[in-house]
Amino acid sequence: MNELVKINYSGGDRPTVSGRELHQALQIKTPYLKWFPRMSEYGFVEGIDFNLDKNVQVQIEGGRSVSRDFLDHQLTINMAKELCMIQRSDIGKQVRRYFLQVEAAWNSPDAIMARALQFANDRLALLTQQNAELTGTIAVQSQQIAELQPKATYYDLVLNCKDLISTSAIAKDYGKSAVWMNRWLHEKGVQFKQGNIWLLYQKYAEKGYTSTKTHSYAGTDGEPHTKVHTYWTQKGRLFIYDLMKEDGILPLIERGA
Repeated sequence: MNELVKINYSGGDRPTVSGRELHQALQIKTPYLKWFPRMSEYGFVEGIDFNLDKNVQVQIEGGRSVSRDFLDHQLTINMAKELCMIQRSDIGKQVRRYFLQVEAAWNSPDAIMARALQFANDRLALLTQQNAELTGTIAVQSQQIAELQPKATYYDLVLNCKDLISTSAIAKDYGKSAVWMNRWLHEKGVQFKQGNIWLLYQKYAEKGYTSTKTHSYAGTDGEPHTKVHTYWTQKGRLFIYDLMKEDGILPLIERGA
């Protein structure tokens, strides 16, 4: 089937065609901005039979590149077929037959099944993404709840009065990087990664070793966003110290003493 007029399938629910391209294919002599309002008088309704489509076209005039706004319309295939009939010309009949073929192909069982399958795949991808985001949110909230659960002893209260500390700062005490420290703690079964944040396994989550904080920042899209960071309490810092000491890894200040 030769493409007499380009068909636009981006709408998803139904194919459309450019009013200007149809005007050109039908070889209408009347300028488009006069022709289309006359055709609309046949009872076509905006939002049902057509939609306004404003584009920007670059043309060359006098050797210069000029941006020019022009109005176009996206027409339903039904409206396009009726416009072809209204013209009462051989080219109108030819283009109308072309639209009938387009319509038949769009409504064929194979095409309907393909669109249904694509919709199902898109829906599944969206649900999968939403589920992953929900799983990450639940994991963070679970750790935050666990951090609030332990009954604080006097020793805990003293430690909690001191500043929280990042993994990078603790790793620096041992001459290591945060990447190394996170990987080592993961290998020791202390923490796991959920999305972009490291979280403690349940057996450690309730011991008051960490505190998660939410930070706000402006994204590249200009919109406000939030990001969750995990910090270690001083109690957690001592836990890491004891754990590393078992492997013979000492902080720099204690080496050679």
